[in-house]
Amino acid sequence: MAMKIRLTRMGSKKRPFYRVVALNGTTRRDGRPAEFLGHYNPMVEPEDIQLDMEKVEKWLANGAEPSDTVRSLLKKAGK
Repeated sequence: MAMKIRLTRMGSKKRPFYRVVALNGTTRRDGRPAEFLGHYNPMVEPEDIQLDMEKVEKWLANGAEPSDTVRSLLKKAGK
């Protein structure tokens, strides 16, 4: 089972808000996640990035692959 760390879209039309989640790689974008890891709001200045780094590190240690966007968010968050 290939686990992924990626974004699920929330919010309304033209006002996106994303949750960072860990889920099976074959699950659809807004499917049921294994665990919520944080959120990302690109609509405010500066961008709001809140991540539970203990949970993220646990999933990465267990072999979960972050998406390209999540990888860049991890760098922006300074972790």
